[in-house]
Amino acid sequence: MFKSLINLFFPNICHACLNALEDNQDTICTSCRHRLPVTNFHFNNDNTIGKVLYGRAKIEQGTALFRFEKQGPVQQLIHGLKYRGYEKIGFVLGNWLGGELKGIDSYKTIDVVIPVPIHKKKLRSRGYNQVSKFGQQIAKHLNAIYKEDVLLKITNSKSQVTKKRWARWQDSASLFTVTNLKSVADKHILLVDDIITTGATMEACIKLLTQNNNVKISIACMAIA
Repeated sequence: MFKSLINLFFPNICHACLNALEDNQDTICTSCRHRLPVTNFHFNNDNTIGKVLYGRAKIEQGTALFRFEKQGPVQQLIHGLKYRGYEKIGFVLGNWLGGELKGIDSYKTIDVVIPVPIHKKKLRSRGYNQVSKFGQQIAKHLNAIYKEDVLLKITNSKSQVTKKRWARWQDSASLFTVTNLKSVADKHILLVDDIITTGATMEACIKLLTQNNNVKISIACMAIA
């Protein structure tokens, strides 16, 4: 009864459709779970993400959980995660995707999961990297090590959403640096992020991770635009 009263005045909502959740639901309602635009790239051996990076960076495998559409439920989820403080969304999406990847042979060889980093100023203001929980859950499902001390963001850039492809590439090329590269030498790395669009961020990170380093890189994102 006490829980019902709390939900009456402070209802738990589905972060995809913003409707109230039923008592047995958590973060995303059952209806949205069935209608969210999943890509199934990893089930269908789809090379869409490889094509985004074609000629710029070599990857072993690439997948995204959802297709991103403006004003759609996936945008609501990611905005809730990044701008409204709902860090648990990352946990839920990582658990969802990790649960699927653990049954696929090509992802069973992942040794290390590394998130695309955010700048320390943004980390202080937001309180968390929006892909940390996502990456941690995937690593757990794959029995892989999760490492946040390899890729670092050294420039506090503004959002790249409205920038054109060339501008994104120019910015991304100087945003990041690496440390502790020896700790991932000869490993199969899964690089995780929230959204992949032009691939400029991933390209920059992959080039840093592979410089003078014998590693394999795969990619997993929450969504592809």
